This record gives sequence, C-alpha cells and structure tokens, in this order.
Amino acid sequence: MTVLDEIIQVSTPTGPMRCLLSRPSAGGQYPGLLLFSEIFQITSPIRRTAATLAGNGHVVITPEIYHELEPPGTVLAYDQAGADTGNAHKTAKTVSAYDSDARAALDYLKSRPECTGGLGVVGICIGGHLAFRAAMNPDVLATTCFYATDIHKGTLGKGMKDDSLERAGEIRGELLHVWGRQDPHVPLEGRVKIHARLEEAGVNFQWLEVNAQHAFLRDEGPRYDPVLARLCMNFTLELFHRRLHGGDLTVGGSANIGNH
Repeated sequence: MTVLDEIIQVSTPTGPMRCLLSRPSAGGQYPGLLLFSEIFQITSPIRRTAATLAGNGHVVITPEIYHELEPPGTVLAYDQAGADTGNAHKTAKTVSAYDSDARAALDYLKSRPECTGGLGVVGICIGGHLAFRAAMNPDVLATTCFYATDIHKGTLGKGMKDDSLERAGEIRGELLHVWGRQDPHVPLEGRVKIHARLEEAGVNFQWLEVNAQHAFLRDEGPRYDPVLARLCMNFTLELFHRRLHGGDLTVGGSANIGNH
C-alpha cells in the first residue's frame, strides 16, 4: 500500500510533542503502532521505517523523543556531535516523562478513526528501551525492541536509575527482542541479564540474536546489513500481523529464534 504522512502535535504532561503520522492511503481501519526512534529523532531512515510499517497495514505515530529539549523539527546528525547531543539528552529527561509521552501517543492512536484500537510498539536503540517500557501499558498487545540500550544497566533518564527490568513482569503482550551479537552497547552479559529477567518474570517473548553491529537496521552508514534488516523486519511484521490483525496463534512462554 502507498502511505500518507502528516505532521501532528500531541499534548503531553511535559508540553506539546511533534510527531510524524504515517498511514495507508487506502481507506479502512488498521492497528496502531508507536515507533520510537534512535537518539537522533526522526531521521530519514526512521521515516522510511515508519513508511514500511504503515505500508504493511498500520497507522504509525513517531514522536520526537526530545520534544522538551529541542525545537520542533530538530533532527540530529549521524555524526559525533549528533551522538553527543542525543546521549546527553537521554539522561536530561525524566523516565516519567518518557512514560507519559508513550501513553499520550498510544491514546492519540486510539482516537484516530483509521485505527482499530489494537496497539503495538516498536523501537530502535534508545527507542528499543522506550518500547520496552511502553509495553508495560496493559493495552499494548505486541512490542519489538531493536538492540535496546541501557536496559541491562538501568541508566535511562535523569538520575540514571530506571526500573525497567524490575517492572518487566508488567508486560502482558508479546515481546520480541532483536540484538546484534557484535553490538558493544549491549554485550553478552547484558543480554544474558535481560533474558534471565524475562524468564523469571514469565514474559511471553521471542529472542533473536544475529551477527551484526549496533544500528544494523539503519539504512545509512557502514553498519547497515540489508539482508539482516529485511529478515528482522519480517519477524516484526509477523508479530504485529499475528497479534494485531484479528488472529492470535501465540503459544505461551518464551521462544529463542536462534542466531543468524
């Protein structure tokens, strides 16, 4: 399906949040997806990711995750200065503000006439961590986290002391974690810690590790792996189609998809 894009504004407890809304141009109703970006906000690769998700039959909202800290429309560059700014912002905003942003975006999706009310979340890098937290909302049925940063360290937000792992048991929908085994931001011991906590908490999850670097999904730069990106996106689309499009073939418990 072709896709329509528009810029919208969502009210949050910490101020207006500029968002990209992407939806199929064909009429009808579709499930809603909340897409959380990397630390660079709504870059061209993130826009293309939103278009891919929308073109596969979803209404997608992509917020500017640093809307309190940067002027509306700010996109940080994929360079050292952009990374430094994005990483500084990551711990300048409270965890409660990240959470209230997620709730506001989910409520906005449910209010759209094109949305069925079925909700999923997907996030990349810091967005993977934000997606993990958004999955704790009871109306989120499915979530994909791409190489989610800082969950194993508990360092998201102001004060660098989040409770994401402690609250993992609040996730009621199905969760898919995708990791690059050569990603220095989430080493083996970090992945093992997260996996063990999900098992302990009884979360319904799938776990996919591939031989790739951090940011292998991003279709710009030397770490992009087109084959792995396509395969992992297919796992993501399968999850959302199964959980959000009327049917549910879920088998309880966790599944390890394995290594590429």
